[in-house]
Amino acid sequence: MTADLTPTPFLPEHLTHAHVLDALRHIEQNGLRLAPGTVYDLVFESRRYPPRAVAQLAYRLASQQPDIRWPLASGTPTNALLERLDFTIATKRPTLANSPQDGNVAEQEQLPANLYPGRPAEKPAPGKPAPADAPSIAAEPTASYPTTPAPQPYSRAQALAELFISEEQLDAALAALHRRRNLLLQGPPGTGKTFLAQRLAWLELGAVDESRIERVQFHPSYSYEDFVQGFRPDATGTFRLQDGVLVDVCRRATAVPDQPFFLLIDELNRGHVARIFGELLLLLEADKRGPAHAVRLPYSPAEAPRFFVPENLYVIGTLNTADRSLTSLDYALRRRFAFVALAPEFGPKLQAFLLDKRLPTILVERLVTRLNALNETIADDPELGAEFRIGHSYFCQPPAGAEADLWFQLIVEQEIGPLLEEYWQEDHAKAEAELKRLLAK
Repeated sequence: MTADLTPTPFLPEHLTHAHVLDALRHIEQNGLRLAPGTVYDLVFESRRYPPRAVAQLAYRLASQQPDIRWPLASGTPTNALLERLDFTIATKRPTLANSPQDGNVAEQEQLPANLYPGRPAEKPAPGKPAPADAPSIAAEPTASYPTTPAPQPYSRAQALAELFISEEQLDAALAALHRRRNLLLQGPPGTGKTFLAQRLAWLELGAVDESRIERVQFHPSYSYEDFVQGFRPDATGTFRLQDGVLVDVCRRATAVPDQPFFLLIDELNRGHVARIFGELLLLLEADKRGPAHAVRLPYSPAEAPRFFVPENLYVIGTLNTADRSLTSLDYALRRRFAFVALAPEFGPKLQAFLLDKRLPTILVERLVTRLNALNETIADDPELGAEFRIGHSYFCQPPAGAEADLWFQLIVEQEIGPLLEEYWQEDHAKAEAELKRLLAK
């Protein structure tokens, strides 16, 4: 009986993250110009690519069949596969990002007022009701959020009780914030960067006062027009000049110069930082604050007031060191910030916290010992390194009593296990071995 020598066909599900990276490098090295996608973009290192065209090129290179067609349809089928391979898929922006008119206000104003497909909405004559089938005006949904609670005092003792860092580390972070007014907390996911940023703001305010804190999260589609100022559509679809988050918080801080204000930027390196910041690259400097260094914003008319960053605004950002697809910070921007590195803290403070939550002593010892051992393995791996270690925040909300063992097991299986599979996607045996060590009784 002869063996079947028919080669196994290369299928879409055989694509890996590395195959798609090879396709992206091929596009850049050969200067390929791909037809733009209609609705979605694959965003990688602040560049945008048509998802289906990238998938097809990766498919052809990986299968070594230059004429083979990508079998999946555009949209959800292709996008879902690329997202499973840890690539970001974003919808195209209506502000013409990456088009020939991008950033050119004069050219954008020459475009038709209605940038969307379909017939423009017709306004009814004065005094005449709109027809029943008339399209409704686009608007944000009305949400009945609770009102902001009154400020509550917040002390240093509360901060030290909540944080898994030493008093010396807290003092060092506060000193960096006072010296530069701009602080970046960097480290692997799950090391409490966002948690610490919020507590630093509360400490400086002396209270849990959300009225003087503004939060924003950067992402690949976030732009200068969102953060500083730009033309954006209002509820009627008309593009108008509108201020972004930064201008708004600067205006509020300027009105109360004797009180500190905070801008917290989560996942700072997930966006195109230099482009988003714009003038902030200059005005963030501690010695470039105040009206003496005010500048005219590009979108503002000549008679508009100049923009500056007030001295009482503090900026705290968080920076993920583990995601290889994120944008690196250029040296000019790094010089504006003080950096504080956070690491996984599976030490005495976490142990005391877990024991105080009435977790069994044997489980706490097992958790700490095994996570420290796993992090040593990750740090020693030449393909990973210390920035890929597992953070302690996975275990900061433990249950009490008999559910503790099941709680630990489910976190390992459902949260840490998939992460290890991603880390060692080319060596599944190693991922499985590390998972078994964590779960061994």
